[in-house]
Amino acid sequence: MPHLTSTEIAGRIEDLHGAPLADLTAHAEGQPPGMLSALLGMHDDLAFAEGSIDFHRDHLARLINTERHIRRHEVSHLLDGARRLAEAVAVRDTQAKSVAAVLQSLARVPAPAPSPPTPSPPLPAPPLAAQSTALSR
Repeated sequence: MPHLTSTEIAGRIEDLHGAPLADLTAHAEGQPPGMLSALLGMHDDLAFAEGSIDFHRDHLARLINTERHIRRHEVSHLLDGARRLAEAVAVRDTQAKSVAAVLQSLARVPAPAPSPPTPSPPLPAPPLAAQSTALSR
């Protein structure tokens, strides 16, 4: 299963619920916890992990700038940054795999088709004219 980004996950949540993510977030805030709030939370965790990857990657890039000479005391910072980057990637991969599996198991339920109008009961037949028992002439 390919790893999806938070943007792709957001699109799938929007498709599933038929509304923009911002509207879904506002709606979920006023509801008891359920599948929608779980999906939104997983999306937020995935987005946070992606931001963490970007931050730690940029931090490492600054530390290993080719114009800088790495000193002995900076090696521990490089190792710590690499460890943190690896942790962020592992969290992102786990979050992406989990939310993708949940989304794959869900399907949008089509809106119920309007039921055909129920035929009204037939109107009672108009009363017949009373027949006279008198003989006609």
